[in-house]
Parts: sequence; structure tokens; C-alpha cells
Amino acid sequence: MNGAGRATAFVSEPVLRLHTNKCTKEVVHMPLVRIDLNRSAPAERIRIASEAVYKAMIDVANVPAHDKFQVVTRHETDEIVYPQEGYLGTQYSPDLIIIQVTWVAGRSVEVKKRFFRSIADEIHERAKVRKEDIWISLVDSSREDWSFGNGEMQYAPK
Repeated sequence: MNGAGRATAFVSEPVLRLHTNKCTKEVVHMPLVRIDLNRSAPAERIRIASEAVYKAMIDVANVPAHDKFQVVTRHETDEIVYPQEGYLGTQYSPDLIIIQVTWVAGRSVEVKKRFFRSIADEIHERAKVRKEDIWISLVDSSREDWSFGNGEMQYAPK
């Protein structure tokens, strides 16, 4: 945890190279994951949420192993704001976990649905967090929206 009360990223090993799926020659892109949760959440819950997202990225979204960049932030109770009356028929609690995944666009609606379900099921089963409290947002981006270091656009159009 850093001095600002934020947990450091769970990065198994930084991989700053282009991955290519040798079967289709399709470029596979690395996502960035942000996980926000209550400061009182136990460390085990953070680990489980991190692992659940990473597992779904590999198993469902076809992200290569080791492409794991995550930022985990713990917040005071008043820093995670959600509708107390609920939203779209879902009631939230202080255990709310907000997960945002930024990745390169192109995955189907069905893949995204399986991705959401996989994460919610895993966190619910292993951390005993209500599925209602697992809120996920996907942000699709373009290849040229990424720099993996050195101030360079590694996926620049050729």
C-alpha cells in the first residue's frame, strides 16, 4: 500500500511487448483494470477480485497470460457514491466493488456478457460478496490510444 492509502497494482510481471496470436495473426491487446472498493475491505477480497478479473480476461476475453496491469484503490466510506435507493432494480451496500476495464474494442456482446458473469460468480463464490455489489464497466479504446512506455505509441498505424 502506498502512502496515499492506495494499494499497489497486482502485476505479476510487466510485459511491454506486442503479443501476436500465431493462429490468426490477430494482435492481442493488454487491458488496464481499475478496482475501487471500501477501505475496510480485507486484503483477501482485493486479491480475489484481482484474480477474478485476470482469470476472466484470459479464459473469456482471450487476453494472453501475464498481461496484467491493475490499479487497486481503497476509499473512505463517503468516497464511493452510489444511489442509496438502488439503480435498475439493484440495491447496493458498502461492500460495492467498482471494476473498470479499459481495452481495445472488438469483443462481441456475448463475450462481454460471459466476462461480466465470470467475474461476478468468482468474487461471489470466493469472497462472499453479493453479486449485486460487483459493478463492472468496460471502456473500449483504439489501438493508438495506448503507450506502454517511453512516450511511444507502440500500436501506431503503419
